[in-house]
Amino acid sequence: MSASAMHVAMTGLNAQQSRIQVISNNLANVNTTGFRRDRAHFETLLYQEYRPAGAQTSEGTAMTSALALGTGVRMVATEKIHTQGSLTTTDNALDLAIEGDGFLQVLMPDGQIGYTRNGALSRNAEGVLTTSSGYVLQPEIQIPEDAMSISVSRDGIVSVLQPGDIDPVELGQITLARFSNPRGLTPVGETFLMESVASGPAIVGEPMADGAGAIRQGALESSNVNVVQELVEMIEAQRAYEINSRSISAADEMMRYLSNKL
Repeated sequence: MSASAMHVAMTGLNAQQSRIQVISNNLANVNTTGFRRDRAHFETLLYQEYRPAGAQTSEGTAMTSALALGTGVRMVATEKIHTQGSLTTTDNALDLAIEGDGFLQVLMPDGQIGYTRNGALSRNAEGVLTTSSGYVLQPEIQIPEDAMSISVSRDGIVSVLQPGDIDPVELGQITLARFSNPRGLTPVGETFLMESVASGPAIVGEPMADGAGAIRQGALESSNVNVVQELVEMIEAQRAYEINSRSISAADEMMRYLSNKL
């Protein structure tokens, strides 16, 4: 029995260690633009049932509850919490923040489409809008070299003012992708998420239409990590880890006592 208790406590140690890793990653990305905090989910392992509920205890009586012992815990999933991060004004014409639901679409090096809330855009050598890593924004929008100013409306229309022109010239339309289950998106690093079977297909549309958010030019969305909340959860996980380690020590002392006395 003591050996089983040690095994159960060991699963608790592993679970809390994984939880600490999730919390540490959240804190490490507290200043990452467009980062969505992760939350760990746990579930119990299988129970060892010695006597089922309803088992006969006498001719006319039965057990009202089962005799079952748990075998521990495991982390079953981590999910992204897609709450809005605070918007920070940068006054940079190519910094775009999304107010509301939706993701920017980016062409990844492997040809797939990545989705991100990080709107810190740049221009490559051809004037095409890209992310800081050089991945091209989709749909592709090219800014002329002689553009005097760049304007992005709240509904995603990109226009520039060129020398000799009085009225701005429209260059393209930024679209946003939404998902029926954004928590099912697969994180791949660099604040990019990828479509999965769980997320469902992307629902692409213009900003401020059919539930999509609005574009705010000259601003960036900060991480939605709450440092105080993460520190509280870290202390809680640390205490749980200590208690599980004490359970192992207690079970070990019980086994040592038996071996010395028998």
